[in-house]
Amino acid sequence: MVKLVHVIGAGVAGLAAAVQLQRRGAQVVLHEAATQAGGRCRSYYDRTLGATIDTGNHLIFSGNQATLAYARAIGAADELVGPADPEFPFMDLASSERWTVKVSPGPLPLWVFDSSARVPNTNWADYFSMLPLLFAKPGRSMAQTMRCNGMLWDRLLGPLFHAVMNGEAREATAQLAGAVARETFAAGGQACRPLVARNGLGSAFVDPALRLLQHGGAQIKLGSRLNDLTFSESGRVASLHFADESIALGANEGMVLAVPPNVAQSIVPGLQAPQRFSAIINVHFAVEPPFGLPPVMGLIGSTAEWLFAFDGRLSVTIYGADRLTGMPQEELVKTVWADVAHAAGLPAEPMPVSQVVMEERATFAAQPDQEMLRPATRTRWNNLMLAGDWTATGLPATIEGAIRSGQKAADLLLNEPMERR
Repeated sequence: MVKLVHVIGAGVAGLAAAVQLQRRGAQVVLHEAATQAGGRCRSYYDRTLGATIDTGNHLIFSGNQATLAYARAIGAADELVGPADPEFPFMDLASSERWTVKVSPGPLPLWVFDSSARVPNTNWADYFSMLPLLFAKPGRSMAQTMRCNGMLWDRLLGPLFHAVMNGEAREATAQLAGAVARETFAAGGQACRPLVARNGLGSAFVDPALRLLQHGGAQIKLGSRLNDLTFSESGRVASLHFADESIALGANEGMVLAVPPNVAQSIVPGLQAPQRFSAIINVHFAVEPPFGLPPVMGLIGSTAEWLFAFDGRLSVTIYGADRLTGMPQEELVKTVWADVAHAAGLPAEPMPVSQVVMEERATFAAQPDQEMLRPATRTRWNNLMLAGDWTATGLPATIEGAIRSGQKAADLLLNEPMERR
C-alpha cells in the first residue's frame, strides 16, 4: 500500500486528493507552483475594488454530493449558502419581464404542472423534452439528442446548460449534460438548490483544507514547480524533479498529478488531453446590491448572463466568452454595466468602480470530440494518477468534477498493488 504521496497542484482537485489521502492514513506532500493555493478557485484582495474577490463566480448545486462532502470534511459546510427552496430567478432585459422557476422540493416534478412555478408561456409537456438527455448516447451533442429551441430552451435550459458546460449548449456533449440533469433536476428539488460561497472560494474550499492538512502533518510547498519525471522500466515513476531538488520515490510512494492539461502533457509522455478551451469573463462592480435583489439571477438577451449579489459588490459571469476576449475592456465594462443597472434597478450613471477578470482557457470545450480526449485517472505507471476537471470525470469542468477526480485519484492510488518495483 502507498504510504507517502506527492500531490502536484493545489487547485481544488489537488486539495481534494490530499485531504482524501490524509483521511485514509497516507502521508502527504502537497506541491504548488504558484505562491498561493487554489488554482482557478481562489480568493484574493483586489486593490481597485478595495475588496476580496474570487477568480470566478461558481454556481454549485445542492445535489453536488462530492462538493458538499468535501466541504464537511474540511469543516466548511456552513460556507455554502443558498435559498431554502430550489428557485431560479430570471429577467429578460429586452422585455423587462421577470419570473422565477420554482422547482418542487420533493422527487416528483409537480412544478411543471404549475403555471406559476414554470417558465412563462410554456406548458407541462414542454418539460418532457429533457427525457432523451437522460439517456444520451456517447459522441452526440445536445442538439442531436433533444429539442434545443422554443421558450423553455431560451428561458431556462439554454442559459443553465450554457453556464454548466461553459459554451454553446447546443454543441455541448449530451452525455455530460445528462449527467448534470440526473444529479440535479431529475433528482428532485432538494438536489438543485443553487449555492454560492458566502465568504468567497478561499474560505469555502482552500483555506480550511490547508489548515486541515497542516494539522494532520502534511508538508505544503508553495512555489514548488515540477519540471520533469523519471520513469523506471518496471512501470513506475522513479523520481520527481523540481527547480531546486529531485525526489526519489520509494517502493510505497506515489504521486497524484493535479495540474492543467498543457502542464501535464509536458511532463507525462504520450498523454492525451483536450485541445480546445472556452473562456470565462467575470466583471465586478463596487456597488451595494439593492434590497431584495436575488443572490443569483439569470439574465436573458444580454451580454451579462448571470448576476451575483454579494455584500458591497455586484458581479457578473459570462460563460463561453471567447467572442468577447478581444473587446476593449472599457467597452466591455460599459456594456455589462448597462445590463446590470437595468436588472438591478440602478442608475446607469455614474458607473461604479469595476474590475474585469478574464480566463481565456478557463475550461476544456465540452464538446463530443474533446470529451473523447479526456484521459482516465489511472495511467500506465502504477504509482501515478491524474486529477483535474479536464480528466474523464463524467461531468463537465465543474468544482464537483474536480473534487471527484481528486478523491478518485487518491482512492485508486491507495488501492493500487505495489508489486512492481
